[in-house]
Formats: sequence, structure tokens, C-alpha cells
Amino acid sequence: MEHIYLDHAATTPVHPKVVEAMRPIFEEVYGNPSSIHYHGREARKIIDDARSDIARMIGANAKDIVFTSGGTEADNMAIMGTAFAQKEKGRHIITTKVEHHAVLNTCKFLEKQGFDVTYLDVDQTGRLAVEDVKAALRKDTILVTVMTANNEVGTLQPIEEIGALLEGTGIVFHTDAVQAFGTMAMDVDALKVDLLSMTAHKINGPKGIGFLYVREAVPLLPYQHGGEQERKRRGGTHNVPGIVGLQHALVLAVQGREEKVEQYHRLRQVLIDALTDANVQFSINGSTEHTLASLINVHFPGVNVESLLTALDLNGVSVSSGSACTAGSVEPSHVLTALYGAESEQAKSSIRISFGLYNTEDQVLKAAEIIAKTVQRMGIA
Repeated sequence: MEHIYLDHAATTPVHPKVVEAMRPIFEEVYGNPSSIHYHGREARKIIDDARSDIARMIGANAKDIVFTSGGTEADNMAIMGTAFAQKEKGRHIITTKVEHHAVLNTCKFLEKQGFDVTYLDVDQTGRLAVEDVKAALRKDTILVTVMTANNEVGTLQPIEEIGALLEGTGIVFHTDAVQAFGTMAMDVDALKVDLLSMTAHKINGPKGIGFLYVREAVPLLPYQHGGEQERKRRGGTHNVPGIVGLQHALVLAVQGREEKVEQYHRLRQVLIDALTDANVQFSINGSTEHTLASLINVHFPGVNVESLLTALDLNGVSVSSGSACTAGSVEPSHVLTALYGAESEQAKSSIRISFGLYNTEDQVLKAAEIIAKTVQRMGIA
């Protein structure tokens, strides 16, 4: 049986060229980049070159890139680092109800430390109104954190407009851009963000590596202590092979971005057309105007989503009900709950389908036919 992987929003296969680039680092470059001898300098140069490449791809300076273990750590570093660095100035933070749990749970932790967090509503497409951000601002607001693209429904937020609103206010602006990389151009000056989180494993890079962009002069208190790596912002021996994998994954993502986006649009339409032709009742969650091409969240009225996911898995189709970080939970998606309400059909009867490397139109058509037959067999068409 062919297994069709349509859960690239959770993680992606590592690109063969990324593996090829990492292999000699594993085998030959074993020096500690903090050591001053030849082997250490060899590793240090590799890291410095990667940092410069990565910075250039987002319009940043190399010194503003902090390597992390991934998106979750980058989010934690951005939010806690800003909060504790600026707590004498203020203790108010603004975010949304549809953020990744790496942001939401960090904010909840800070509430226990005496910070005040405003969780803004979004509309039924999952989009935040800039006016709501403006209305929530206070004299003691120190940080606004809003994701670039939602990881469950794909909705894009008005990051540039929020950045323009906050410019010159002294309020730090962070965006979790983890889900947006690979299908969107990223320029930190155009977005007007002070902090930006990214991870490699969403763009066909290795797991366990990511970065946080930190605009120069933005105060950030380190929360991981050890050596003086990363300009004293994050202690710990560098993951040299991972950094190389991140670098090459980003290069490949940028080089092939337009072609991939076109392909994802085609795959998305193949899926929609196949479900429509099969006379399956469904609707699409999130925005159809401001959205990622690579992700679609589909509601099947009356479906038991756990039973549907199990049946699809048994028939060789891998999709999800939302964030992989909450895949073991029986609670409805917090994103769909924010869009439609806790008791809504959509919050309990929707699946996320996301496209990526190796997916073809034939694969997606076959998966759509399996989904349609499974839904009809369950008596919910």
C-alpha cells in the first residue's frame, strides 16, 4: 500500500541535498567552534558563513541571528527574553488566541510571573484586525507577538501593517514565522519586526535547529545560561551539522519558492475539485484570500474527526486534525474554537491537509478519492 504524506505543516522530509551538505560535517568537522585551534576555527568558519547566508536571506545582519534548537525555543527566547529585560518599563503583552502553543503557553507562564497578557480575538477567517491591536495598546505595553501564518488553517496575519503601527513606539514586535518560511519572502525591514522565529524542519531541513532574529539594540535577557556563545545570548555548544542543514534548506526554499507555490496551488485545486466531484459535503476553514498555498483545513459536517483520521491512516493517507504538538489531545482545536466557538461543528470535525516535497497531482487525487470514500462510508456525506 502506498502511504501518502499530507502533513507537511507538522514536519517535512529532509531534502536529499540538505543531507548531502550535512554528511561531511558529521564525518569530518568535529571541532568545537569555541576552541581556538585549527579544528575549532574550521567549525567556526562554517557557522559564520551559514549565519551570513541566513541573515542575507531575510534582509538582516549576521550578528542579529541567534541559533536555537528550533521554533519553540526561539519563541520562548523572544517572549521571555523581552519580558524579563523590559519588566521595569512595563508588564503588558499582546498576542492572539490563535498562536502556536509555544507562544500561548509561554504567555501563560509569564502571567504567573506577574505579567498581564491580552489575547486578541480574530474573525471567522482567522485574521486579526490591526485596529484591535491599536485599541489594546497601553502605556505599559512592552511586547506584541503575532504569528505570520497560522499553522492550523493557514491564515496570514497583517504583519506589515502591525509593524507600521508599532514603529517608533518602543514596543517590541515579535512574529512566529515558522509556518510561513518556504512559501513567502521574508524581509525583516519590510515587515518591521524586531524579533522573528524560524525552524528548519518545516522547510525540508533537519529537526533540532532554528534561529531567532533579534534586531540590534532590542533588549533581550538570556534564559539559557552556560558559555558565551551567540554573543552571550544563548549558551551551549553549537550544532554545526544542524546549522549547515538549516542554511542549505533555506537556500533551497528561496531558490524554488515561486515554483513550489504554483505547485501547491495546483494540488490544492486538485483536492477541492475531487471532493466536489465526489459530492462530499465540506467547507474550508480559514481565509481563502490571505492564506498559505501549502495548507488547507477542511470541515466535514457530522464527522468524528478521530475516527476519520484513524480510517485514513489505515488506508494510507497521513493528515492531521491540527498542530502536531496537540495531536494526542481530545480537546477541540484552540484555533478553530477561536474562529467558531467551543461548541461549533468546525472545531470538532475538521482535518488539516498540507502539501510539500514529493507530493504529486496523482497522489493528491488518490488521497482525495480515499478521503471522499471514507467520509461516505462513515455516513456523513
